[in-house]
Amino acid sequence: MITVENISLRYGKRILFEDANLKFTSGHCYGIIGANGAGKSTFLKILSGEIDATTGRVNLQKGARMAVLKQNHYEYDHVEVLPAVLMGYHRLWEVMQEKDAIYAKPDFSEADGVKASELENEFSEMNGWTAESDAAEILSALGVSEDKHYKLVSELSGPEKVKVLLAQALFGNPDVLLLDEPTNDLDAETISWLENFLADFRNTVIVVSHDRHFLDAACTHVVDIDFGKLQLYTGNYTFWYESSQLAARQRSDQNKKNEDKKKELLDFIARFSANVAKSKQATSRKKMIDKLNIEEIKPSNRRYPGILFGQEREAGDQILNIENISLQHEGGYLFRDINLSVAKGDKIVVLSRNGLAINYFFQVINDEIKVDSGEHKWGVTITKSYMPLDNAPYFDTELNLVDWLRQYSVEKDETYIRGFLGRMLFSGEESLKKASVLSGGEKMRCMTSRMMLAQGNVLILDEPTNHLDLESIIAFNNALKDFKGTILFASHDRAFVNSIANRIIELTPNGLIDKRMTYDEYMENASVKAQRDEMYQTAKV
Repeated sequence: MITVENISLRYGKRILFEDANLKFTSGHCYGIIGANGAGKSTFLKILSGEIDATTGRVNLQKGARMAVLKQNHYEYDHVEVLPAVLMGYHRLWEVMQEKDAIYAKPDFSEADGVKASELENEFSEMNGWTAESDAAEILSALGVSEDKHYKLVSELSGPEKVKVLLAQALFGNPDVLLLDEPTNDLDAETISWLENFLADFRNTVIVVSHDRHFLDAACTHVVDIDFGKLQLYTGNYTFWYESSQLAARQRSDQNKKNEDKKKELLDFIARFSANVAKSKQATSRKKMIDKLNIEEIKPSNRRYPGILFGQEREAGDQILNIENISLQHEGGYLFRDINLSVAKGDKIVVLSRNGLAINYFFQVINDEIKVDSGEHKWGVTITKSYMPLDNAPYFDTELNLVDWLRQYSVEKDETYIRGFLGRMLFSGEESLKKASVLSGGEKMRCMTSRMMLAQGNVLILDEPTNHLDLESIIAFNNALKDFKGTILFASHDRAFVNSIANRIIELTPNGLIDKRMTYDEYMENASVKAQRDEMYQTAKV
């Protein structure tokens, strides 16, 4: 258990939050939510002791061990993979080193024997004899194969390093587990494994994430940072979001009687509780949804961007035809013999176990790079609007946001341009900021404004939710669901994908998998899984 008493955090005159009093107990997973800049990650750093609060204190139960997901992906580059995981349990690792040092002494004394005996007892109490096998099991479950367990961390790919750091945090059954964006750079299978792991985890988990599916699957509670306060709610993210929207509607409905409002809220809770109980993620921990009460439900202070993708002209029936395209990279195929005909109204999510394959595929169909063989052809009525994975070149400029966006508009009137910026929450002086100093989330909102201006009838989106807060993700999600044109996109956000895609394609080194089904159906279908495994038998050049 961990508690916070009267925690406040101020930067000059700016107050992130104040007088926070919360208790985080065992058996529960708490999702920390809030708008960009609200202080979510900062709050985790206060809990871990990395930074100090302005006032108040954090109390960790005596004898409890805390583990934190490290954010520095290069910190353990000089260490082998398995030892890097063991190092997450600091005291166990210290005991292992002390024991080895004593046994290596050439002049082993009686005092050394006593000390070694004490260390052996402590080692045993920490399940030291099974530590290496336990660590190896977590690594393998996360997708780091056994042949890599004794390689240096520096030899791994970026996503594999993330998995090592996650294994390090999970190892040794910590009493309190702090996770800041744990699903970043993870593939769908690994995220699913982590969701199930946390659902069964019996200690305390506190997590920051922009992945709604993950928050729904793992969390029993939500801590909302809003109005400069930290408010604890029972339930997962979807319950918090839908209930806050309901509360906002009720607050604006002055004519509705109190008893009618109460009945509506109670009906909502009953409906939500029933859905959770039936869901595949339901566990005994999640059945505490039954304890929901209407006093918890309050409207949110969130600001949601106004995203709307229109089409300057409707597309004809010929959208995109791809014939036998292949692309090699570093001695192997990223994708090979891809044949695809895109139909009008398709909303296609593009998958691959190699993220580079997706990135290059989008660049190919956007006519930015050439393939080794094959060709693709767009219909004559098509106007594309593209959001690349790397948007840095777009912001290498000294222009302010109004002038930056004006570059991409036929209509140059400043009021018109400011209207599009305002929809993405850049108003007043914010619209005169230099484009070069924007945060990752601000850049994505600017790129979204650019896409809205383009009014393309085909949208190509490479990880459009990267760096966005939950409010922007929801607005983007709803805009794509309402869009009448054709979409090809990639995203690690499972809720985002599942609510938009009506067709799944997966690029492999041995061809294309193409299914008309939902993303959940695709990931859970046994025959599809067998086909996927077979198609990834690497094709060497």
